[in-house]
Amino acid sequence: MSYRSAMKTCVCSLVLALLALATVAGAENTLPVEKAVLTSPPNVPPPIKRTTPAKVVVELEVVEHVGPIADGVEYTFWTFGGTVPGSFIRVRVGDTVELHLANHPDNKLPHNIDLHAVTGPGGGAASTFTAPGHKSRFTFKALNPGLYVYHCATAPVGMHVANGMYGLIYVQPEKPLPPVDHEFYVVQGDFYTDEPFGVKGHQPFSMQRAIDEHASYVVFNGSALSLVGDRALQAKVGDRIRLFVGNGGPNLVSSFHVIGEIFDTVYFEGGQKSQTDVQTTLVPAGGSAIVEFKLETNGTYLLVDHSLLRTFNKGALGMLKAEGEQVASIYSGKELDEIYLGDESVASALRQQHPTPTAAKTQAPGAAVDGKEIFAKSCAMCHQAEGQGLEGVFPPIAKSDYLMKRAKAADRGELVGLILNGLTGKITVNGNDYNGVMTPVSGLSDADIAAVLTFITNNWGNSGAQAFTVEEVAKLRAQVAGKPMGAAE
Repeated sequence: MSYRSAMKTCVCSLVLALLALATVAGAENTLPVEKAVLTSPPNVPPPIKRTTPAKVVVELEVVEHVGPIADGVEYTFWTFGGTVPGSFIRVRVGDTVELHLANHPDNKLPHNIDLHAVTGPGGGAASTFTAPGHKSRFTFKALNPGLYVYHCATAPVGMHVANGMYGLIYVQPEKPLPPVDHEFYVVQGDFYTDEPFGVKGHQPFSMQRAIDEHASYVVFNGSALSLVGDRALQAKVGDRIRLFVGNGGPNLVSSFHVIGEIFDTVYFEGGQKSQTDVQTTLVPAGGSAIVEFKLETNGTYLLVDHSLLRTFNKGALGMLKAEGEQVASIYSGKELDEIYLGDESVASALRQQHPTPTAAKTQAPGAAVDGKEIFAKSCAMCHQAEGQGLEGVFPPIAKSDYLMKRAKAADRGELVGLILNGLTGKITVNGNDYNGVMTPVSGLSDADIAAVLTFITNNWGNSGAQAFTVEEVAKLRAQVAGKPMGAAE
């Protein structure tokens, strides 16, 4: 081939390439343009009803701010949109997404965004490195349907993620998922502070604890308070629920579970494949899942990480309250509460074979049985061995103004009701607020309740309360039986 012929071929190829690019650009320029609806957790934008692609403009602002991570505990969060997790983004497969990232001028650090839904180097991170007081923009095509994590990828990446810089983007498939009554947005994250869980005041980030993966807090939606009490998710009996679940990490895998429910369908790892009848689903750091279930009967359902010490000691607890009638054919509630002596049980046989020395019983005057022993078996797991509780999680029984106010009242039925029916909602003990769930204590006789209440109201700095008698407890039990206990000051 001559030099002239080769040049001709190159020019023709270049022209064809430019024409192809112009055609693509022209096609994209004809797309309808819409601004993305962004929502703060736990809310989700409405399903997209259009059946063809569009150009979707997404505007996110990075905000560094101080907020509560637990009761009385403040933390400096770095966020997309002012919340942890960041704003929920919903687009449709085939859409062209124009993403604008603004870094508020009051912020201290540069940030960027890496979206796992992006096909391209860095997921957009290199194109969005943005200093405080600046904006960046890039465009990508949503090629793959699914639920994807996005996060900051500015060095040190782990620190930016650990401070709350993550969220979810849902690329809705061409054939949408079946409609449900409620869609909610829940993301787990692990946080690392100098002090352990619940220590009051502003707590700084600890890089060493993060490197060692010793989380101080493991929470849903950025705080141990985000989905409990008045902030609990709300629905009704008969509603079908869809949870878009993510895990921002940066380190820990989530064993996501809803106590009292079975997931009818799980789209595992946020993709299109599904499994049915699932009890617990793994959500890796930087991963997601979509879970669906129907609320068959009323009550409060708990969202937890089934690595349970994270739930009860580090804050990974949420609530979904289902209003409506109890459906007895689905769940009856307690049907029996009677004395069980266990004379013929395996435990009794073992004790006879291997007797243990009899220890002196420590109980308050008037207790018919050993109140300390009952406390150790039924109460100490939460309220701790000496009644000290866990700060910010379980209220103290020792030197408890809440307890003693009721122990010395004319009607002491509320304390009996707490044991039999549990307690939900906010209470104040010794000037500190607690907002959680105390589960009912089952299997205790009137004598057991009299003993344990007498014990705890006359020990650990509690004094002056009259002993509870079996007759008194029997009378009070009849008055409070079956009555749910709401929080009362």
